[in-house]
Amino acid sequence: MSRAAQPFARHLSIMLASTAMMVGYSQMTTATAAEPTAAAKPAATAPTVENPMTAPWTGPYEGVPPWDKMDPELFPDAFTKGMAEVKAQVQAVIDNPAAPTFENTHVPMQLAGDMMDRVYALWGVQTSNKSNDRVEDIDAEWSPKLTTFYTELFLEPKLFARYKAVYDKRHSSGLNAQQIRIVERSYDEMVRDGANLSPADKAKLVAMNSKLEGLFSAFSSKLLGDEKLYTFVTDKAELAGLEPGFIASLAAAAEANGKPGQWAIKNTRSSAQPVMQGATNRALRERVYKAFVSRGDNGDANDTNATIVEILKLRQQRAELLGFATHANYRMADTMAKTPEAAMGLMMKVWPAAVARVKEEVADMQAIADTEAKAGKGPKITIEPWDYRFYAEKVRKAKYDLDESEVKPYLQLDKLVDGMFWSAGQLYDLGFRENTGTIPVFDPKVRTFEVYNLKTNENVGVFYLDNFARDGKRSGAWMTTYRSQQTLGGERNVLASNNNNFTEAAKGEPTLISLDDATTLFHEFGHGIHYLLQHIYYPALAGVPRDFVEYPSQVNENWLMTPEVLSKYATHYKTGQPMPQALVDKILASDKFNQGFSTVEYLSSAIVDMKLHDRKTPPADVDKFERETLAAIGMPKEIVMRHRLPQFGHLFSSDAYSAGYYSYLWSETMDADTWAAFTEAGGPWDRTVADKFRTILLMTGNETDRAEAYRAFRGRDPDVKALLKKRGFPTE
Repeated sequence: MSRAAQPFARHLSIMLASTAMMVGYSQMTTATAAEPTAAAKPAATAPTVENPMTAPWTGPYEGVPPWDKMDPELFPDAFTKGMAEVKAQVQAVIDNPAAPTFENTHVPMQLAGDMMDRVYALWGVQTSNKSNDRVEDIDAEWSPKLTTFYTELFLEPKLFARYKAVYDKRHSSGLNAQQIRIVERSYDEMVRDGANLSPADKAKLVAMNSKLEGLFSAFSSKLLGDEKLYTFVTDKAELAGLEPGFIASLAAAAEANGKPGQWAIKNTRSSAQPVMQGATNRALRERVYKAFVSRGDNGDANDTNATIVEILKLRQQRAELLGFATHANYRMADTMAKTPEAAMGLMMKVWPAAVARVKEEVADMQAIADTEAKAGKGPKITIEPWDYRFYAEKVRKAKYDLDESEVKPYLQLDKLVDGMFWSAGQLYDLGFRENTGTIPVFDPKVRTFEVYNLKTNENVGVFYLDNFARDGKRSGAWMTTYRSQQTLGGERNVLASNNNNFTEAAKGEPTLISLDDATTLFHEFGHGIHYLLQHIYYPALAGVPRDFVEYPSQVNENWLMTPEVLSKYATHYKTGQPMPQALVDKILASDKFNQGFSTVEYLSSAIVDMKLHDRKTPPADVDKFERETLAAIGMPKEIVMRHRLPQFGHLFSSDAYSAGYYSYLWSETMDADTWAAFTEAGGPWDRTVADKFRTILLMTGNETDRAEAYRAFRGRDPDVKALLKKRGFPTE
């Protein structure tokens, strides 16, 4: 998932954070500077000292973030100073006595907000990678203030009047195609987000956005609270079937939590999923599963249901205030899909085939369970959700003679990182030189790399890699940029990062990851490649539509299983030998295995998201809505949504992916069709296709309509049949 921090210029969206913005960021869309809190106000006699959170970045690579100086207590003052600078810069545009033009309105607005861009980059890491109770308190206090500030700022009638004046003369003032695109998109976005509302309705909008931001912060805090919890195991025998390295990491976690001699399974996907897949103890699987899927839904202080109900009410009220039938219509106005109907149409083309495949998968698993029970090798059971991953591995072994435990010793995290870098060099001429220890980082485990062009040796930027789970870090995986490329105002290099939640091996041992985790590694790096390769002039044309965001990352997953990567980088952690071809063949033969499960797990979440937001009356009972919607679409009882509503951070930590979780499938349709282009050209390393992909789609941001850009790349629209074929579903 991409969460690239966007410069101020890209935040003309008044209520909504960019789809590529880090969850946990306050929305950069809010007009009067708030006063500093009492704690943030300096004493009258104190000397003036520059706040390192607002200071220009110094050091190599055009300056790097001062992670070593990051302190939560510095942010209230930083927010206040950042807002004051933004207010002054925007006021200067408003007060310009000259007639509005692109050069005196759009250009300075795109160059405004450098200080706040830096503050948000730092705050995003503070809230997402290094959170604690104090950070959560500051976020709860300041998120609504910041949203109010930016909402009011961009609802200022005099500012909109300047944008409208440029818009009205866009075809007669000598603008080029990119400038016209900026003018039209900016004007449309301001209108869509309330610029034409009456003063009274603008006041309502400001209040709605402020309250929503507070609710997003509350949701995130509650979810993080449940994800800090552990399932403790006191008898090592209960851990049978789990890998020794993983067991050692659980023991280390227990000791760190004051329970030496026990084993601690954290309530996050990276810890729960290996238990679901490998533990032979069914009771443990059930216990861990129920804790994981009940996050935010336990009727306690961390229960998110009431928060979600309030979010949904406010979203629908806001959509209607802005002239949209539903929140889904509002959110999808600037996407490739355009309408909820188009997104649902794609999802329902795939759903029936996925459900049918699940029935086949469950039958295969049940047959194995029944055979084992009959032979006295296991209990008589009916497959339940906490059994699916465990028995799927048995089916994989029976059908393909493939066991995950065979594969994992070859998947060393550090080696795979080398492999993904090598792939980027082969395809896009990107080089990576490790420089860990030479620039500040926010955690000792973060690695850093200088990025450069292999042909010219020109610096591209810096890549930060934060791979491991820890307390205070939100779950999941994401990519962000701390500084994005632009040419306007002087060429800027890129500071990009990938953030994962892998379980680190015990001290002295290499970290081994699953094939799923390896796919995640390559996925997030695909986002990084997208931003590292970007080369646009105007920052207003950098942010791509939400349903394009996941496309480059999903394409990049494909290179993991290429023979060249496996032979060089999938080496056994003990012997150093490459993965045997026989094992590679078994993996490739099983590439369509369990596609019913993975598709239904994801797609059920996307369908529920769209149905939740494409309605005029929000549900008052979130759990009931989830149950009834899943029943109506025929959700298999053996599978749970990948993200149940009470823990669906994509939807409720911000507006970013609300009515937008479908975008993974939309992007994957393009991904499958793009991979077919490589296949048709002769293979994954075809530089003619790679160069077209890079120059037409990856480098160009949003300089042209992305659907048109895809047609320029492929010669036609993407074909959903490529996706169905890739997943092994019927194409007719």
